[in-house]
Amino acid sequence: MRIVALDKESKQSILNDLLKRSPNNYSQYESTVNQIIDRVRAEGDSALFDYTLQFDKFTLTAENIRVTKEEIAEAYTQMDENLIDVIRQSAENIRAFHQKQLRNSWFDAKPDGTILGMKITAIERAGVYVPGGKAAYPSSVLMNVIPAKVAGVDEIIMTTPPGKDGKVNPGTLVAADIAGVDTIYKVGGAQAIAAMAFGTESVPKVDKITGPGNIFVALAKKAVYGYVSIDSIAGPSEILVLADETATPRYVAADLLSQAEHDELASAILITTSKELAEKVSEEVDGFVKVLERAPIIQKSLDNYGYILLAESMEDAIDAANAIASEHLEIITKNPFDTMTRIRNAGAIFLGEYASEPLGDYFAGPNHILPTNGTARFFSPVNVDDFIKKTSIISYSRQALEKVHNEIETFAKSEGLTAHANSIKVRFED
Repeated sequence: MRIVALDKESKQSILNDLLKRSPNNYSQYESTVNQIIDRVRAEGDSALFDYTLQFDKFTLTAENIRVTKEEIAEAYTQMDENLIDVIRQSAENIRAFHQKQLRNSWFDAKPDGTILGMKITAIERAGVYVPGGKAAYPSSVLMNVIPAKVAGVDEIIMTTPPGKDGKVNPGTLVAADIAGVDTIYKVGGAQAIAAMAFGTESVPKVDKITGPGNIFVALAKKAVYGYVSIDSIAGPSEILVLADETATPRYVAADLLSQAEHDELASAILITTSKELAEKVSEEVDGFVKVLERAPIIQKSLDNYGYILLAESMEDAIDAANAIASEHLEIITKNPFDTMTRIRNAGAIFLGEYASEPLGDYFAGPNHILPTNGTARFFSPVNVDDFIKKTSIISYSRQALEKVHNEIETFAKSEGLTAHANSIKVRFED
């Protein structure tokens, strides 16, 4: 891996480089996506069936669009029993973590008859998109569905593209069943997003769409935002390791490559104050690349967006980490908990040598659907709050309103909204 001295110029150059990976830079595909959405919105199932035949080479109909109980049962027989047990354990860890995020409605009553509060209500129907084929990840099924179940969502549907034989990845089906999905539809791509956003004869309209996908899916989610809620416009995966001389080079190298193997646009960055660590990590990376199965993808990722940044001080390293606002941030320093207190921007933080990033991807419990492309500056991981609504509650007695009606009328009149003022005034006319 290339080793670069961290300074103001190199930091800005890397930030600019990383932002090139944002889905917001793929406007050349927007017209195609918008055509698909418009057609599905206008024609419903007919458009879904045509696009599925065109893109997935499967003849979809109203009779076979839903995954049956028999297909789910068959999926279990195609999965290793040990893997099924692991998925169940992971699901329990995810559920336990997200249950701690639950909040209750609250009300604050005062002696004068004022009652203020917040009513917490789960959304009625959530839609989860799951990629198909080689990009099927059962872990992401759990991460999307379980927070919605914990939040109390009434109905959760899933869309995922079928293979040419009409089958759905068995890992996807098993994970969906364990997580508690209500209905699974065999439709993928931008057309699936449109179906969930607007509804068709077969696919019901949802209130929120979550889940990863290719650039067409990402742009479709962006296009339907406002008609429905979405989780985020996800970009390529990324990891940043913040380490000092106490870190083990082999561990750091392995963790960097755990994200570089996702795709050529993935980013893997080490920021360290130790020149010796930087050089040893680079050597370890070279050794791993020679033996790992996805070596061609890893090498392209490192060539494009892989860096080892050598900082003069830990303060400079932390400043750079906050500026990059990485999806995954590993802190492997002498006192990682102290270092963590100075981190403002990160999707998920992994502390110490034994909190490797894949622990969060698969098993620990916190959600692995995280903000990317620097959006950790203002976005959070998917969580229970993504599937609830907060409604303000206001109740005043006559006594309480009478004490403040003049102030309200004054404020309303200052904005030229005399009907607002009048709706208060009429309650206190002689």
